[in-house]
Amino acid sequence: MSSLAAGLAIGIVGDAGVRANAQQTKLFVGMILILIFAEALGLYGLIIGLVVASSAGNATGLCTPYA
Repeated sequence: MSSLAAGLAIGIVGDAGVRANAQQTKLFVGMILILIFAEALGLYGLIIGLVVASSAGNATGLCTPYA
């Protein structure tokens, strides 16, 4: 889900950034920073997904009987 959001953000920022860069070249650095943060969001989601998937097999003993 985070990769989908990151891809959407990169697509929107990339499209708007290319159009704005054609008009003002000063916006290039800001556009690159926003793209980097959007990509970091996708990488964070991937890492969290891998951690959750790797610890899913170790779910024994989580629910012990009360009485």
